[in-house]
Amino acid sequence: MSPLKISWKSLWSKPLSAWLNIMLIAFGTGILTILLLASTQIEEKLNNNSKDIDLVVGAKGSPLQLILSSIYYIDFPTGNIPLKEANELSRSPFVKRATPLALGDNYNGVRIVGTDSNFVSLYGLKTQSGKFWSANFEATIGATVAKEQNLKVGDTFFGAHGLTEVKDVHDHHAYKVVGILAPQQNVTDNLILTNVASIWKMHDEGEHEAAAVAHGEPGHVHTDDEHAEEAESLEGKEITALLIQYRSPMSVAMFPRMVNQMTSLQSASPAMESTRLFSLIGVGVDTLQWFAVLIMLIAAISVFVNLYNSLKERSYDLAIMRTLGASRTKLFFIVILEGLLLTIAGTIVGLVLGHFAMEIIGHYQESSQAKLTGRIFLNSELYLLLAGLAIGIFASIIPALRAYRSNISKILAKN
Repeated sequence: MSPLKISWKSLWSKPLSAWLNIMLIAFGTGILTILLLASTQIEEKLNNNSKDIDLVVGAKGSPLQLILSSIYYIDFPTGNIPLKEANELSRSPFVKRATPLALGDNYNGVRIVGTDSNFVSLYGLKTQSGKFWSANFEATIGATVAKEQNLKVGDTFFGAHGLTEVKDVHDHHAYKVVGILAPQQNVTDNLILTNVASIWKMHDEGEHEAAAVAHGEPGHVHTDDEHAEEAESLEGKEITALLIQYRSPMSVAMFPRMVNQMTSLQSASPAMESTRLFSLIGVGVDTLQWFAVLIMLIAAISVFVNLYNSLKERSYDLAIMRTLGASRTKLFFIVILEGLLLTIAGTIVGLVLGHFAMEIIGHYQESSQAKLTGRIFLNSELYLLLAGLAIGIFASIIPALRAYRSNISKILAKN
């Protein structure tokens, strides 16, 4: 009989003990898997959604809230800002590109974002069908939106006031889907994009006022006469935020300070706030990681105790195996294999449970912008398998050495 088969039969001679050890290891591995999947996906989403945005300008309030609402679309905006003041900032020599955002409406929980063509360039968007929005109440939707809301080019829908609820429906104007974005693997997959004028009209700003955006989009340079006309036509108009790209490295030091000290607005750095957010999340993640490591350590001790006690009970059987020709090395590997079988089985079960749990967590997430999934496999998960092997060897090495050094004559004489 092979050492592997002997080890397997020995383990399952006590199924309750074997299952206890396997589940202890699985529980620790499962927690580590969930943390690994969640932290990796969150960090990846943070980086993908903000990688080309240097600064966000919005209403005074929490900088983190401004970032979450204007880049990740998972919080409420800090307020609105005057379009006239936003236009002045966008003409600054420090600014390469300024992208306006007008938020406030949703469709079945999907955020409707009023913006301009700069948004397309900022995220490098492409359409898989149809075209980008151009006229009022035309909408280009993300790939995930099209799939989950069952929308296609040519369909119409009504937006609702607010960012999550669908109670106050704007049924006086319908949006028409004119294009569907190619999958981007970022926040744009879960957005409905239209122009700023549509957002104004939807909130009864009036035809004349809505048309003003054509003359006053951030980033457009006007003559003095146009400036005077724009100042009058845009009086009272507001947007939610500006996404800024710097023109030069000097802008990093000068522009945020200018915004915060010389205007009624505030600036927030996505890189700084994302790092701050991830550090806050990291405190909880680190705590749970140590908890999982503690469980794994308990599991290793449990496996050691199980094998050590089992070795005492089976000493006579092992002695008989020696008399029948089994070598010391074979006995050593039989005990090592028992530890490895327990820990590898526990690690694999833990990985499966971790992925399954993460898929359930993602399924019940309210926000589609930070959707997590368990249907991915990370290369770093291989380290969990290696950790399982290490625990198996660590837990079984002392019992295996004891089996290797056992005195056959003494054991047989006692029995």
